[in-house]
Amino acid sequence: MDISKYEIEIKRHAFIRAMERGITPDMIEATIMGGKVIRFGKNNVKFVRHYKDCDVFALTRL
Repeated sequence: MDISKYEIEIKRHAFIRAMERGITPDMIEATIMGGKVIRFGKNNVKFVRHYKDCDVFALTRL
């Protein structure tokens, strides 16, 4: 799936929750740009990237 034709917006609430969990903005960006794309449901997409310490998941709707 080519994500370049979609505009991805990170909501403020999701950003704050990520900060509370120790996930930096760089990790979020790297997950969206270079992570594995998994489609689930009718309109949902999950970006997954595995790190040494944790796994980062970014969920979005199409």
